[in-house]
Amino acid sequence: MYLVQLKEINFSYENGPSVLDGLDFVLQDHDRIAITGPNGTGKTTLFHIILGLIRPSAGEIHAFGKKMEDDNDFSECRSRAGLLFQDPDDQLFCPSVMEDVAFGPLNQGKSHNEAREIAEKTLRSLGLWHIRDRAPYHLSGGEKRLAALATILSMQPEILLLDEPTAGLAPEASEKLLAILDTYPARALVAISHDRLFLDALSAKRLVLKDGRLHS
Repeated sequence: MYLVQLKEINFSYENGPSVLDGLDFVLQDHDRIAITGPNGTGKTTLFHIILGLIRPSAGEIHAFGKKMEDDNDFSECRSRAGLLFQDPDDQLFCPSVMEDVAFGPLNQGKSHNEAREIAEKTLRSLGLWHIRDRAPYHLSGGEKRLAALATILSMQPEILLLDEPTAGLAPEASEKLLAILDTYPARALVAISHDRLFLDALSAKRLVLKDGRLHS
């Protein structure tokens, strides 16, 4: 059964050329998919459409066996699919890393104690406990990237959508990220990346976004 299905998606930014043109995409259980392609071809846009952050001008979006039609539908989808933004500064906005990582569980209805326990477990599992009390703007680029990932994993998403996850990471941090992804029990994973070594290690099926559509 598919987890996500996009049918004939069209999208263009205001007063701009078409970005997605009749795009089809299917994500199934156990899929590990890498999406590549030149900058500006709509890869990030695709992720944002899946989660309803932007809406296509035409086409259908289905997720978890349901057609996505309104904000309530997409709210449920966003609770089950975690998006790692390309820029970690878009994901880290609290006074401390601990508060950022606890924010998602709190938003899911967990108590403050439960959210803190989840955040602590997540940070320890990622080897980030030592930065728990630091403000995000005091983190290195690599620490920000991993802290942003922690904010996603603390919500225990079924699907991981990773937008350039190794950008700014040193080789040892990239290896750590791969180890985390190999053990995290996601039902499926999609990564946008230009990092060939990362994609080779991820062992993902590769699709190329070109001329508004995905090509194998």
